[in-house]
Amino acid sequence: MIILRPFALWPRAMFLLPLGLAMAGCSDSSQLREVERDEYNTGSRREQLLRSTSAAGTSGGITVFGGGTEKGQESGGGGGGLGVNAFLWRATLDTLSFMPLASADPFGGVIITDWHAPGGVSNERFKTTAYVLGRQLRSDGVRISVFRQVRGPGGWVDAPVSTATAAELEDKVLVRARELRSQSAGR
Repeated sequence: MIILRPFALWPRAMFLLPLGLAMAGCSDSSQLREVERDEYNTGSRREQLLRSTSAAGTSGGITVFGGGTEKGQESGGGGGGLGVNAFLWRATLDTLSFMPLASADPFGGVIITDWHAPGGVSNERFKTTAYVLGRQLRSDGVRISVFRQVRGPGGWVDAPVSTATAAELEDKVLVRARELRSQSAGR
């Protein structure tokens, strides 16, 4: 006589189910994302982010859940709701627009680009991470890290980047942010 124990397989199923789900989520990360021609059209993530932050007005910040000056809100620096300056945010997106956008977090102030090879160069590529640090438009309000890789016989290898490269990008962001602020003040 065979006795069926319905819960005898339960411990094995509890182990194998998460393992199977984890393996199903794995993918080949060695493939590079191809940049498409319509990436910078109006339907792209970059354009959607730019449109969502352009309605910030002249407050200099991104406003969430209303924009009144209530008790406890800072005035004159970054608007209500978020800890990033809208002018620095928009200027950073504009300055890094030549590189494909990997992710952008307007709440945390982090912009990460995808790998980009300058025109005509196939053995070198760059990636940047930008941090918008505060609510005020200040010279220390943005930090950019630049990463460089060169193609070697074994694949892509990290290579040093001049510190002047990140400083130049930060300066361009600040110039663009000041332009945006002066344009919004003239309205």
